[in-house]
Amino acid sequence: MQAKKSLAERVNVMRASVMGANDGILSVAGIVIGVAGATANNYAIFLSGIAGMLAGTVSMAMGEYVSVNAQKDAQKKATIQQKTALALNYEQEFDYIRQGYLDKGISPQLAQQATQEMMTKDALGTTVRARFGFEINEMTNPYAAAFSSMISFPLGSILPLAAISLFPLKIRVLATFIAVAIALMITGYSAAVLGNANWKRGVLRNLISGILTMLVTFLIGTWIGG
Repeated sequence: MQAKKSLAERVNVMRASVMGANDGILSVAGIVIGVAGATANNYAIFLSGIAGMLAGTVSMAMGEYVSVNAQKDAQKKATIQQKTALALNYEQEFDYIRQGYLDKGISPQLAQQATQEMMTKDALGTTVRARFGFEINEMTNPYAAAFSSMISFPLGSILPLAAISLFPLKIRVLATFIAVAIALMITGYSAAVLGNANWKRGVLRNLISGILTMLVTFLIGTWIGG
């Protein structure tokens, strides 16, 4: 069980890292490209990117901490609720699990046997999993999620900040677009794989949202600067 717990925690920390990097890439890209549309001043562009990086780092870390804690609180409440249900009406919970097996097409005799084994081994874990869809021992550490986001966000931010600063003036916006698009494809794929989702949809969705963000901010910056 401990091995499963460690694996689940590692996957959730990796998820937070990937999403932090993705947000860092996209947020700072939007900022620097928007400012680049308004001015050619390298210092102004770089300063705006650094400000966005610092603000986003704190925001992402705090957001992960709060959201993971809220999830843990909900899971703890559900676990306590289920403990009470087992204490007050064990047979009803037993029947609920057995009915779940029957609904899957398992024979009554085998469903009874499987339910008996599962409830004897771990009644609380079995009923929590069936009713609420999570494992009691697989709660994410909010500090680990917050720390991973705090590290990954600025790392992701470096790409658009470096691209807009280092490429020649004539091609820096286009070069940043291309660099960010490639990076978003990578993070979109990684997030989809970690979430067992369709990677093609994940990549396409991430790419489209990133391109739209950069286009909108660049057009707004150009309009303001003009």
